[in-house]
Amino acid sequence: MEIRDRYAPSPTGLQHIGGLRTALFNYLFAKSQNGKFILRLEDTDRSRFDSSYVDNLYASFEWLGFHWDEGPDIGGPFGPYVQSERFELYKKYAKTLIENGRAYYCFCSSERLDVLRKEREAAHSSESGYDRLCRDIPPDEAAARAANELYTIRLKIPLGEKTVFNDVLLGDIEWQNDDVSPDPVLIKSDGFPTYHLANVVDDHLMKISHVLRAQEWLSSTPLHVIMYRAFGWDPPLFCHLPMVMGQDGKKLSKRHGATSIDEFRKNGFLPEALINYIALLGASYEEGKVLYSLDELRVRFSLDKLNKAPAIFDYKKLEWFNAQYIKVKPDGELAVLALPYAVRAGLFGAVGLEPAPEQRVLFTAAMSLIKERVVFLSEIPGKLGYLFAEPSVPDVAEFIPKKSNLVEALRFLKIGRGLVAAMAGLDDAGAECLVKDLAEKENVKLGDLLAPLRVAITGSRVSPPLFGSIRLLGGQCCAARIDRAIKKLTE
Repeated sequence: MEIRDRYAPSPTGLQHIGGLRTALFNYLFAKSQNGKFILRLEDTDRSRFDSSYVDNLYASFEWLGFHWDEGPDIGGPFGPYVQSERFELYKKYAKTLIENGRAYYCFCSSERLDVLRKEREAAHSSESGYDRLCRDIPPDEAAARAANELYTIRLKIPLGEKTVFNDVLLGDIEWQNDDVSPDPVLIKSDGFPTYHLANVVDDHLMKISHVLRAQEWLSSTPLHVIMYRAFGWDPPLFCHLPMVMGQDGKKLSKRHGATSIDEFRKNGFLPEALINYIALLGASYEEGKVLYSLDELRVRFSLDKLNKAPAIFDYKKLEWFNAQYIKVKPDGELAVLALPYAVRAGLFGAVGLEPAPEQRVLFTAAMSLIKERVVFLSEIPGKLGYLFAEPSVPDVAEFIPKKSNLVEALRFLKIGRGLVAAMAGLDDAGAECLVKDLAEKENVKLGDLLAPLRVAITGSRVSPPLFGSIRLLGGQCCAARIDRAIKKLTE
């Protein structure tokens, strides 16, 4: 059997963490089995459909770096892969169910159904859903009425029976048909199919072998299995993935923090970090190892490594993953990734201004200073401002080391002023050796000597490594900044 699974989002919102986890697990399962991963757009909800969400889907997965084997943008042998382009198919198969006695025309208006609902509420009735009023209309009479009256097509749920199916993760599941939605609509009065009909027909015609989806869809599966059997088709193998929860134990939502892929991207996450972390939500691979490339995940993924329990989304843990991936990025690649954030932040003179060639060289060289110290790409511009513009001279108190005084701070600056030209030509080890020797000679603590020097050169007590900063700025620039600081402290 060829493994064929799919990601079938409804383009009614931005791509989010739950959707990414479903898409990623389907992709990894298909690739681990040399199968096919399919994208299908389930756009039957036309009231909430927006083409911008389709654009967002494509942009999100282009950024994430994994793609489907068949889909709306690349085609395939079972297209079209957009449900709104397949409506005639759904009508055809719904009519087939009517002919087989497994579905029927319903002529109940929305007004009647609303009255029915209100009457039940007033009577505190435990009954819900459709009352099957049209179920037993003789087929010939129903067909004649359908030629002139507005209708829907409803599925005949077999009464007094139960539906049993196997879930790869959860095992055998038994569901009483009386607990399934009573005779649900397959074709709406406007001729549009419902999600359930389109989903089943498409999965069958596209030869989907496995349906991997979130456990929130588990309650829909008995209905789908009933539909498969009504058509006389074998259902695919189902695997309902564990839910993704916030740390409060509730379904992950915006109240917990960022959930859309766009938000994570704008906040400065790397796609590798997001994929690696998401791949661990509800699955385990190898004891003692947590960092995996996409290629490694393709090889290691299997359904028997999935967990039944809900997965907890930990933002701090995701941040740790992001920091690890930033650390190992080559400087040139990291600079390219961080550059859009720097341009938006106005690092090169004005918001939106692209760097001049010499600024681009400096920006790339600066990556080695900060890559061990940042969590997000978006942090990088804020840490490098002093390299591209002379910082304002801080308050005098900022220059004075603990348990020291203004006179000592001035002394330390003057000592450092005499070193920066030599330090600019040395690597970290050489610069440190030079400063240590002088500190010992002057009977000064190394930290006390360097603290006011850092403030003068970078404008802050906390900055990227001082020795590297001196090399990038050059001895002349650093000396000028120290002179400014000495002047302020003297005044």
